[in-house]
Amino acid sequence: MTIYKAPLDDQRFALFDVLGAEAVLTQLQGGEGHTRDLLDAVLEEAGRLSEAVLAPFNASGDEEGCHFDKATHTVTTPKGFKEAFKAFAEGGWTGLTQAEHFGGQALPNTIGTATTEIFQSGNLSWSLYPLLSEGACHAMELHGTEAQQNTYLKPIVEGRWTGTMCLTEPQAGSDLGLLKTRAEPGENGSYKITGTKIFISAGEHDLTENIIHLVLARLPDAPAGSRGISMFIVPKFKVNADGSLGERNAVAAGAIEHKMGLRGSATCVMNFDAAEGYLIGQPHKGLAAMFTMMNAARLGVGVQGLALSERALQNSLNYARERLQGRSLSGPKFPEKPADNLLVQPDVRRMLLTQRAIVEGSRTLLLYTSLQTDVEARGADEAIRKQASDLVAFLIPIAKGVVTELTQESTKEALQIYGGHGYIAENGVEQFVRDARIITLYEGTTGIQAADLLGRKILQLQGAGFKVFAKEIQAFCQQHAQDPVLAGLIGPLAAHTKEWADLTLALAQRVQANPEELGAAASDYLYYSGYVTLAYMWARNVAALATSSQQEAFKQAKRDTAKFYFARILPRSLTHKAAIEAGVDTLPAIA
Repeated sequence: MTIYKAPLDDQRFALFDVLGAEAVLTQLQGGEGHTRDLLDAVLEEAGRLSEAVLAPFNASGDEEGCHFDKATHTVTTPKGFKEAFKAFAEGGWTGLTQAEHFGGQALPNTIGTATTEIFQSGNLSWSLYPLLSEGACHAMELHGTEAQQNTYLKPIVEGRWTGTMCLTEPQAGSDLGLLKTRAEPGENGSYKITGTKIFISAGEHDLTENIIHLVLARLPDAPAGSRGISMFIVPKFKVNADGSLGERNAVAAGAIEHKMGLRGSATCVMNFDAAEGYLIGQPHKGLAAMFTMMNAARLGVGVQGLALSERALQNSLNYARERLQGRSLSGPKFPEKPADNLLVQPDVRRMLLTQRAIVEGSRTLLLYTSLQTDVEARGADEAIRKQASDLVAFLIPIAKGVVTELTQESTKEALQIYGGHGYIAENGVEQFVRDARIITLYEGTTGIQAADLLGRKILQLQGAGFKVFAKEIQAFCQQHAQDPVLAGLIGPLAAHTKEWADLTLALAQRVQANPEELGAAASDYLYYSGYVTLAYMWARNVAALATSSQQEAFKQAKRDTAKFYFARILPRSLTHKAAIEAGVDTLPAIA
């Protein structure tokens, strides 16, 4: 069984010392009460819930998996899931960041990200059930009518119901313009939804009394392609006028997928057979409404990567401390013992430092991005909100694409430290590797994140967010140019930021001449951008140590890890720069 301890000290450091979250959040509209004391208390409670309730059945839930009854089309979740969800809902966690008039606590997205990391580290499969509900609530809050919000949103916030996103179809994966699900006008303003959706997380389960599906479908007069998609609310059980549950709707799970990882999460094939649904938002504008959920979900998937990397790091570090094997190359370090522990080996330290650099750098990036979503939503004036919006749009593909790819490396290194003991299921670390694999795929593959970053955020939007971010990094470098503590970091960071801008401009010119250059360069551009972004986050971590009240051992570990990142990980950007400059001609046609 693997261990887990909520990393509260590092979360607090990132939130309050590095990002100054208290000062930012309390100055936002409605944020006067979002003080450090309040947010600290929320983190503490989240840590207790995850450690005591969620983490203990992470492995058993993976081993048992979900059970599908073909006769009744019902799903039974693993032992402990239902009881945990009840405790989660009773604790108010289902409405943590939702508006008060819907029954939520209206806490900022930033603390929602921090607590979500804690819950997902404890049990990622279980955490997917409430996670999709957050996106559904957000979509209904922005696009639903008041009646729809009262009928469908409030019970989700209360934790009595959950929500889903129903996009993908067998023939329509990332290209939603190909979807075929139909919406025919019915009685009293309703629609009859017919079609099949696949890969629907939490599409069917036994945790709550009702499930609200947000479904993309085509109206009879819909134009072809993605411009002809509308979004509909389709409840598992119809809802009576008084809010009570009515008869079963014509929507049911046809199967659950047998997966590599996340086995405690029910990934369903959902069949809609003239199911009663209601239009949400404007006709043919459903894709824009769904992206309200998707952008939040993409950031959330980045948090999943962080959560898995954190738990993998905790366990591999603990194993390296305890495992006695071999001797130090320079002579025994524990001569009184039959062998030294694994930490005396430089290559083991390399793997652990790689994990730590990924985890702590990613945590700062994800919390930084979440903080910008709060500024975007509740900033004091339009200019501030617009700048935050540009930053969020630019950073989301990096926070999703790069962080989840680095999670593959982080969990792999954890298993490698265990050696053969990591490969067998009894020690639990191989589950992290399996669970991590999906996060580079769903909510848009890494290639899609790369195309979004370069094609949309850089070229179509003329690099609006990049310009804001690069200017911020440059100002940081100028501010700390003479700081001796940052002497080894500022020079490389400033040079890479300039190189990033030059590379972006040159690439934009090449794409204008040949659009194929975009696809050839996008993934390497994403990685390059990610490594420089994390370098900035690490430099900010070190700068924040000057005023932090953390213990000296904590501070020294930060300095050591930052030095390691700049010396051994940031230089990876050189490879990606060379690949970008190699161009599309190095990718010949394959017969």
